[in-house]
Parts: sequence; structure tokens; C-alpha cells
Amino acid sequence: METDPILALAPMQDVTNLPFMQVIQQYGGPDYYVTEYFRVHADYSLEQKILSSITKNETGRPVYAQLIGQDIEALVRVATELQAYPIAGIDLNLGCPAPVVCRKDAGGGLLRKREQMEHIIASLRDAISGKFTVKTRIGYESHDEFPDLLEIFKRHDIDTLTIHGRTVTERYQTPIHPECIRLAAEQMKCPVIANGNVVDVDTGLGAIRKTKAHGLMIGRGAIRNPWIFDQLRASFSGQTPRTIVRADLLGYIDQLYHAIAAHAHDFDPSKHVNRMKKYMLYIVQGIDDAFEHRIRRVTTPEGFHQTCRDFLDNKEPLPSRPPEKSKLFCGFDALR
Repeated sequence: METDPILALAPMQDVTNLPFMQVIQQYGGPDYYVTEYFRVHADYSLEQKILSSITKNETGRPVYAQLIGQDIEALVRVATELQAYPIAGIDLNLGCPAPVVCRKDAGGGLLRKREQMEHIIASLRDAISGKFTVKTRIGYESHDEFPDLLEIFKRHDIDTLTIHGRTVTERYQTPIHPECIRLAAEQMKCPVIANGNVVDVDTGLGAIRKTKAHGLMIGRGAIRNPWIFDQLRASFSGQTPRTIVRADLLGYIDQLYHAIAAHAHDFDPSKHVNRMKKYMLYIVQGIDDAFEHRIRRVTTPEGFHQTCRDFLDNKEPLPSRPPEKSKLFCGFDALR
């Protein structure tokens, strides 16, 4: 019997934290979560803020702990420590495109250091008794690098390979390269998860069709639309996905606002409004330019909530996808 594609929430630093996980689970949620990355170095100790996504997680879904770094001994030490916690497995980040990370030969920067990358993968595999997964991009500068990277992944007993279908230098500004993910899905013995540019049901179905992946990992699209996982499940089973209206989004924003506030160590109203803007920059895409304009400039909780009510307190259906050429969403029409 064929099973539905696996659905996962993509980790995004300082965004997909414990309160976000708890809120998005109320809208259906993914099949599993991955923590923000533990930024590992020689004298690193586990960050309690990220660790709480494991120890205080009440979603009922598996949680993988993600590591980023290039110090092999430190990575093995931290992976060993994390196995004492209730994790589903440990994930290695080979995809972060942030320049500050890549300059340290970590995240996507490791794709330029293949011998070191392979040594890290082998060392972590030896140290991890449970599941070991990898999240990668398809190359540093060119997708032509991917066949050689794939050969490295094939040599090791990886439990799941998640592939963001862009290079590091492409960041988020291009369509993905589905042929690379499809090549991995055809050759890897483990499940391959497609990541990048899934913003609604159509692009999710298109990604599965074009990559032949075993599932999808969704990040920015899930921040904008937390119903996307249940909408995809409905589509997989032949049902009509639920239509989301503006008032639904207003309720989601309110839940997110209060959940994140409850987890703040030192709550400051103006700082909290700025913290919410990290999420709102994704949420407002495709609604109203005036909404985005006002959200960017609001400074008080009262102004924040009033702005949201002004634009969202009605039953108008939300657009299913953001603008195709926005700064945060780009190139996804190629998946439809």
C-alpha cells in the first residue's frame, strides 16, 4: 500500500522555535520537526532555548536535533550529548547559505570542503546510534556539483537526505533544480525529502511529481500558511483542501503573538512587536501592499493588533500563494 508523502517543517533560525512549533501544530502541523541549529564549536555547550524545543515539546510529533559546524570532535561530542534527550535523530546542516556561516566553512560552506564534509558525515554516523539525517543544498556555486556530492552521500548510511534544490549562491532567488532531487531519489537507499519553493498545494504536488521525492520539507510557505500541511494531506487523499479566509489568518497571528510572548524571558512590548515582524514579513506577502507598509512601521502592540484587524477582520478568501517575484518568494511557478 502506497503511503502519503512525508511532511516536515524546515528549520529556520530564530523563527521555527518552540512556541512556533506549538502554534503550527494546532493547524495540523508536519509529520516531524527539526530544531533550529545548534551552532557547534570547540567550547560549545547546548543552548537551552533550542534544547527546549526538544525537552518541552508537546506537539506529539518527532523532533530531530540539527547541528551546524565544522569542528569534527565538537560535533561528535555534542551529538553524543544530545542522544541523552528524547530526540528522533540528529540532522547535519549542509545547506545554510548565510555568508557568516559559510565563511566559517559550516553549513553550505562545507560543500566546498568535500573531504572534510565526508569525514564529518562518517564520524557522526559512527557516533550516532539512532537516526542520522542530512540536509543539504545541491552545490555551492553550480548544480553541476551535485552528482559528486551525491556519491559522497551514497557512501554513508544516512537515514534521510533532505535536499534544498538550489545552490548556496542562489540562496532563495531562483527556481529550484528538481532534476537534482530526482537523481537522489532514484539513487539513494534512504528516503529523499524535497525542500524549496513549496508555497501552496499546487507547488507541493508539483514538487513531488517533478522530483519523485518521498516527501516535502516546507519553511517559509508554512510560516505564511500554517494550514499547508493539512491542505496537502487533504489533496493526497483526494479531498478538497480547506479555503482559508482573512479572519482565519487573524486568529493565527493572535495565537502566534501570545505564544511567543509567553516564552520571552524579559518581555518588552516594543521588542516583541519587532520580533513578530520576522514572521509577518512572510505572512503579509500577497495580501495588500498597504498591509505590509503599515506592519513594517508599527511600533506598539496596540498599533500591531489594530493594523492586523484593519486588513484581516473579514471573510475574504486569502490568496493561495504569494507574489511570484517577491523578495521572500521567488521562482515557485516552475513547480506548478
